Amino acid sequence: MKTGIFGGTFDPVHLGHLAAANEVRFRLGLDKVVFVPAGQPWQKAGRAITAGEHRLAMLAAATASNPFFEVSRVELDRPGPTYTIDTLAELEEAGELHLIVGADALLGLTTWRQWQDVVRRARVVAVTRPGTALPEGLAGLLPFPFTLVGSAGVAISSTECRERAAAGLPLSYLVPDAVVTYIEQHRLYQEGGA
Repeated sequence: MKTGIFGGTFDPVHLGHLAAANEVRFRLGLDKVVFVPAGQPWQKAGRAITAGEHRLAMLAAATASNPFFEVSRVELDRPGPTYTIDTLAELEEAGELHLIVGADALLGLTTWRQWQDVVRRARVVAVTRPGTALPEGLAGLLPFPFTLVGSAGVAISSTECRERAAAGLPLSYLVPDAVVTYIEQHRLYQEGGA
């Protein structure tokens, strides 16, 4: 079983995330992709993050129609800061693991807790956003192998989605319809919302 592990804050999940996961699954012949919403991401300490249960619910709604996508709450159930190495250890029974990261995160991977064990436990797959390029010769600069996959989606950021929701601007065609509905129902990203 070849399994993609796609972790992130997903605050909110958007079509770029889904397109990237689908492209990696197709290109690498993965059997499934497991989305893992971060519990308390150590890299974002001090930043306000939407409650994990909301992010999990949005991911569940966004991935429900794709039989190759799953959502795991493994990091939400773990107390304290969440680290990729712990998540990979908990999900190792899923078979051959492929850790899906954004290309921007690739450059900082050596700062992660036990990064050498991370790259031993999982094959690293970096996804580039449309319109962005990585430095030439990057493979020679990083002390671990990785596969680079270009995303077929559009350049969307969760930050942009949160800002649009806060300003009352539409999110249609940026996030799945079910996620738009969830954000509206729970008044996420709006003053006085959940």
